[in-house]
Amino acid sequence: MARYRGPKSKIARKFSEPIFGPDKVLDRKNYPPGVHGNKRRRGKKSEYAIQLAEKQKAKYTYGLLERQFHGLFDKAARSKGITGENLLKLLESRLDNVVFRLGLTNTRRGARQLVSHKHIKVNGVVTNIPSCLLKPGDVVEVREKSKSLELITEALNTKRSWSWLEWEPSGFKGTFLNYPDRSEIPENIKEQLIVELYSK
Repeated sequence: MARYRGPKSKIARKFSEPIFGPDKVLDRKNYPPGVHGNKRRRGKKSEYAIQLAEKQKAKYTYGLLERQFHGLFDKAARSKGITGENLLKLLESRLDNVVFRLGLTNTRRGARQLVSHKHIKVNGVVTNIPSCLLKPGDVVEVREKSKSLELITEALNTKRSWSWLEWEPSGFKGTFLNYPDRSEIPENIKEQLIVELYSK
């Protein structure tokens, strides 16, 4: 499976945001990476550079590479409604992201691992495809054998709730109720810049 395997702190510093979760390095070095550090002179960014950076930030945030991301954008563009918002809704409906939002793990990377190691079931069937897109009404649950995993039990102690997801603690299962509105998605992504980039 294709995924980014490089240094996470370097990417977080590049965008000045904790893309992969809390990062102590970002607190110490709140400037872009590079041999000249924070002394490097950086001119005004072009419109293209700003749009490209926004797309890269979205890709790293949700853990996709270019081909997957472009495929989702094409699907969003063909759907009714605003393309940028459709893109974020599709990204939020990915199985690995839903597992992360349900609080079964503290990072999307951890959620991807839970899915690929067959700890998660969708509608009663074990699914090991992190990119699987869920539809409203789909039920995501932890396999019986995996409910005692320390990774899951620890993450559930700091669980957050979302209006588009319903969690049943007793059954270790959650329901994807509907696609979230843009105002409900907390990610700091300017989706319109991504649309403008792909429309060139």
